[in-house]
Amino acid sequence: MNCSITASSGHIPRVERMFSSRSSCIRLKQPNTKVLGVARRQMRVAAMAQESKDSLVKFPYNYYQVTSQSQDAVRKALADGHKLIEVEFPSLGLDSVPGDSEGCNEMNESAALLRQFCKMFENAGNADKVRVYFPDAKELQVATTPASGINMSGGKWETSPTFVDSAFQLDFLTKPTALLELGIDLSAKVQDRIRPEDEIFIAAYPSFNVNEMITVEELHRTAANGRPIITYNGELDRIRSGYYPKFFYPKIGKLAETFIPKFEQAYYIHNFKGSRGGILFRAYPGPWQVLKRTNEDGDTVCIHTQDTMPTLKEVALEILPRA
Repeated sequence: MNCSITASSGHIPRVERMFSSRSSCIRLKQPNTKVLGVARRQMRVAAMAQESKDSLVKFPYNYYQVTSQSQDAVRKALADGHKLIEVEFPSLGLDSVPGDSEGCNEMNESAALLRQFCKMFENAGNADKVRVYFPDAKELQVATTPASGINMSGGKWETSPTFVDSAFQLDFLTKPTALLELGIDLSAKVQDRIRPEDEIFIAAYPSFNVNEMITVEELHRTAANGRPIITYNGELDRIRSGYYPKFFYPKIGKLAETFIPKFEQAYYIHNFKGSRGGILFRAYPGPWQVLKRTNEDGDTVCIHTQDTMPTLKEVALEILPRA
């Protein structure tokens, strides 16, 4: 059939007329707006999730990054008005857990790292208004006086006085005595040694003796008057988890219920070992991240995030096994 037409024909050929007459009956299939809406929402959620994932603070590769990240997190927590701030991470290796080495080694490393952390206050020009509490009078001496001795496993050791000649107000939480072990403290109270011009209190690794955190609570309750308190490697998880039986440690049991929950975990790293190991990590104001290590170089992948702190039991028994 010849379907051509000249401009002067004046009529529509039968073939074209056929298509023209049917055009009113042809209906393009309209898209399902409900399905499209769901798809668009899913795309937006996926994009937001990816954006949120990209904005997460990355797990540190070394202690230089730990110091920088913890300083930034604490700075933001202070700016947001938090008064009880926790900084917690392993001091003898970013893949270690408390107890991997002797307590004195952990405290020595924490002291050196704390000194680097405290440079944020020196740079801000208010170091003389920051009071640093060491666990006891002996640890204060170690931080300010060179010392050496014999380590039976490693030979001779020396400690550097990390806080010697600093502008910080250096103090201690407890002065161990036989009476203190019985709960009787005859030494001067911490509230009697602070000054009106002190602006921030830092409790350095108050984890060796339960009386150290009891004293931190006393400082907060009786003398801080709204001034921030920062605990640095205080191993507060031992109190949270019920490590100390309430029957034998009633004061600690009370702290676990009334005081410890008030802390904002500004910077936090906790390692889980074993075949289903991983990391619980947080840098304020970001969410809590559960990470898995992907190789021996320290690379990690985030497998879970949430806004509130999960218990260590939840991470170990529920989140990590699902990965």
